[in-house]
Amino acid sequence: MSNNQSRRLFLATASAALVTPALLRAQNVETPVDELDVPQTPQGVRRNASSFQYQQWQDHFDTLGVATVVADTTSRALHYWNSDGSDYRVFATSVPRREDLTKRGYTKIVRKRVGPDWTPTANMIAEDPDLSYMPPGPGNPLGTHAMYLSWPAYLIHGTHDTRKIGRRSSSGCIGLYNEQIAQLFELCPVGTQVRVI
Repeated sequence: MSNNQSRRLFLATASAALVTPALLRAQNVETPVDELDVPQTPQGVRRNASSFQYQQWQDHFDTLGVATVVADTTSRALHYWNSDGSDYRVFATSVPRREDLTKRGYTKIVRKRVGPDWTPTANMIAEDPDLSYMPPGPGNPLGTHAMYLSWPAYLIHGTHDTRKIGRRSSSGCIGLYNEQIAQLFELCPVGTQVRVI
């Protein structure tokens, strides 16, 4: 690749990075990012941004409540709004690996835990008998923080395996990078309303 090609690729990538949810919201644009004229990712590089869909909380809830989360399993992104709508953030996620593991609908955060332990469900053990309880720590599939939903065995949690983010890789949960679940954990009080779409 020549220096000119490298510079063009850098400028195209930098331009694509400027198309953020906040910018789209500020411009009142409701077009999904994949329909915008955004330069393509270099060949061989995979990323999730091409499937990003902008969300508005009003499409899912009547009020913001104490906080609001919309987890989009199609675009593999979690959208967060604070109680007055002044703070809007988007996080890349992992999502359930199969449709039969995907639960959609309305729920809420009922409990939060730093350093969660993990116990596989009966269905997980049926698929992989080698699975067993894991205490908190680097190998734990729930990462550093977990927020438990009102649906049994469904969580929003971190992951130590960063390869899972942006992919269909979970057994039903929504996973985030550990650094980002730590941020979201601080932002979401118990009672945060959640919709999984």
